[in-house]
Amino acid sequence: MTSRLCDSRHSPLLLGLVAALALLAGCANKKDRVDPPAELAKFKETIKVAKVWSASVGGAAPKLRLGLGVAVEGDRAFAAGHDGSVAAYSLGTGKQLWRTKTRAKIAGGPGAGQGLVVVGATYGEIIALDSATGAIKWRTRVNSEILSAPTIGADRVLLRSGDGRLHGLNLADGKEIWSAEQSVPRLSLRGTAIPAIAGDLAVSGFDNGKVMAVSLRDGTTAWEATIAPPSGRTELERLVDIDSAVRVVDDDIYAVTFQGRLARVARDTGQLWWSRDISSNRGLTIDEGGVYVSTADGQIVKFERRTGVELWRQDVLKNRRLSAPAVLGGQVVVADLKGYVHFLDAATGALTARASTGSKSVSNPPVVAQDEVLFMNDAGHLTAFRIAAPRK
Repeated sequence: MTSRLCDSRHSPLLLGLVAALALLAGCANKKDRVDPPAELAKFKETIKVAKVWSASVGGAAPKLRLGLGVAVEGDRAFAAGHDGSVAAYSLGTGKQLWRTKTRAKIAGGPGAGQGLVVVGATYGEIIALDSATGAIKWRTRVNSEILSAPTIGADRVLLRSGDGRLHGLNLADGKEIWSAEQSVPRLSLRGTAIPAIAGDLAVSGFDNGKVMAVSLRDGTTAWEATIAPPSGRTELERLVDIDSAVRVVDDDIYAVTFQGRLARVARDTGQLWWSRDISSNRGLTIDEGGVYVSTADGQIVKFERRTGVELWRQDVLKNRRLSAPAVLGGQVVVADLKGYVHFLDAATGALTARASTGSKSVSNPPVVAQDEVLFMNDAGHLTAFRIAAPRK
C-alpha cells in the first residue's frame, strides 16, 4: 500500500512527516508492511494479446500519487501530465492529434465529454479544453487540490476536491453552481473518488466511508449512505476512504472502501442491498456476470452482482499493488507496480496472458475503448492492448 496520507488539520511540516511515515510503513496492516510482492510465476498463456500502440504525455511526478489517467470520447483518447501537458491521441493508431501546455501542475484528470477535456491542478485550478483542437475554453478555481478526474454531464462538470467537497460547475464557462460537503477525517489516504452521474443525481464516495447523492441541478442532498463506519482504536485503523469511482448500473450503485466494505446501494434511496467485508483503494469494475474488485493486498475477487456471493478469488498477484480492474472480451485486466498487465478469465479467475507497459507502476484505472484496453503508467506512458485471438 503506497498511497500517501494527508491530515487536513495539520501544518505543512506535519503533513510531510505523515506522508513520509506512510511511504515507509504503508497504511495497511503489519502483514502488508513486511510481505514482499509475489513473484511472477510462469504459466501457459491461453489467449494472445497484442500491443496496439504506445505514446507518452510525460510529466511524471514519481513521489506523488496523482489522479492522472486516460479518458476517451468518440475515437479519441486523452491524457495529461503533471507538467501541464494535455494531449489527444487517435484510438487504433495512437497518433498524437494535438498537445496543449496549460502551465498548471495537473493532478487530476482528464475527464472527457460534451466536446470538452477537463483537468484539475494541485492548487485547485480547473481547465477545460476543446476536445477537437486542444484550445483552452475556460479556467476556474476551487479552494483545494484536485486528485481525481472530473466527470462531465450534459450541462455540468463534477469534481471532487481534497477538502471533502463535491463541486458542480457550469459546463459552458466553469462557474461554480453548487458544492456539497462531507466531513473530512483527521487522517485520510491521498486521493479522492471520481464522481458519477446517475440519472438526475451526482453521486460520489468520500473519505469518511460514505456515498452521497445530490441533485445535478442545484446540489441539494438526495441521500447519503454509510458503506463502512470507521472502527478501531487508532486513526490508521479507522481509515475507510472511498478513493475510487462508484459504479452505476441500472438502478444500482456499487462502491468499495479501504479497510471496509463493498456494497450494492439502491440508486433512488441509498438503501444498502448487500455488503461484503473487503479493503480496496484502487476500485472495482462491473460486467453482466459480476463485480470485480482489486483488493488492497493484491487479490482480485469476483462477486455476483445481485446477491454479493463471492464467485472466485485470485491471490497469485498478492502485494503487487494492483490497479483497478477492467473487463475486455471476457477477460479481467489489471496492471501492477512493475507495469505488468495481467489478463484473467472472467469466468474462472485463471491467468490467461501477461503483457507489459514498461517498468513503471500503474496506479490509475485502465480504460476500455472499443476493442482496446488503455493504461497510463506513473511516468505518463500510454499503452493500448487488444485481445488478438485464443492461443493454439
